[in-house]
Amino acid sequence: MKSLDLKHLEDIRIAQIIDANLDRAREGLRVLEDWARFALGRKDLVKSFKNFRQILGKHHLKVYKESRNFINDNCAGLSHPEQDKRTYASSIISSNAARVQEALRVIEEFSRNHNQNLSNISSEIRYEIYNLEIELLEAQSNYSLQKILNENDLYFITLDNENLFEKIKNILEGGVKIIQLRFKKGKDSDNLEFAIKVRELCDAFGALFLINDRVDIALACKADGVHLGQDDMDIKSARNILGFSKIIGISASNKLDIKKAIQEGCDYLGIGPVFATSTKKGKVPLGINTLKTLTKDISIPWFAIGGIKQENISLLKENNIRKVAIISDLINSKNPKEKAIMIINSLTDEN
Repeated sequence: MKSLDLKHLEDIRIAQIIDANLDRAREGLRVLEDWARFALGRKDLVKSFKNFRQILGKHHLKVYKESRNFINDNCAGLSHPEQDKRTYASSIISSNAARVQEALRVIEEFSRNHNQNLSNISSEIRYEIYNLEIELLEAQSNYSLQKILNENDLYFITLDNENLFEKIKNILEGGVKIIQLRFKKGKDSDNLEFAIKVRELCDAFGALFLINDRVDIALACKADGVHLGQDDMDIKSARNILGFSKIIGISASNKLDIKKAIQEGCDYLGIGPVFATSTKKGKVPLGINTLKTLTKDISIPWFAIGGIKQENISLLKENNIRKVAIISDLINSKNPKEKAIMIINSLTDEN
């Protein structure tokens, strides 16, 4: 295996190619690392990208760096119109992952005859980046859905009802951005068909669409996630099926269940019932004071649920409770759109 000699033109060109692509690969890795760090808070991904940057930096030999001064690059500064179209984080992630992969392939080819170690390392990292790109995009998708959870205070949960599709549409028109579809009866095939229609409707309104209990239907209809009760599938199993791009919410009514759900990685909580409610007849209401005690240290989004209607929102707001899940007060309204608008205004009104 020969060493590069910068007295020879071909070796200079090879060294320049490797030098440029080592810089390119590390720059791309830094873009991915910073998004994983500052936007997603994913320490595991940050550690992987940082490790790859350090490995490539260690193999950025002096001979590669010295080659920069021998021959001018007449193509420096060239750009492409597609670069200006990267307006979403997902496109930035994909383009920089591709940049890293392409650069590593170039390094792998041109270092093979004089630096087998660098060639092998470039190949190994390149294949790792394919997997990490998927993880990063899944995490980004979850981040986008989490943003909807954080920015919206009204969460609508359906009941079996006449004209349910039309009522969901009206509620979406009223500004609700989080919809949970519940199935308590009917055939799975019919429920799946209806879920697909509602998912398409939610997509059109930019709303978060969740399925109650049924992980299989959530997966089949490509919902944004599921909401699980204490007697449903555990979070780990649901996550294995749905992946990290989906939202998983948990119902809880006591300190132990809340702590367990957060430790296992749920994305949000529904806590209640706060007041007496016909949908949970056997449950003793928590009341405002207990709710405040249970939620004082929660850092993830949580929604108060149970017996909440427009008339008692002012009481919740007085106690600094602003995220609510509502069922009956919306579904039974004669004008669901108008009711949704009024409740959202009640939640956002500072007076």
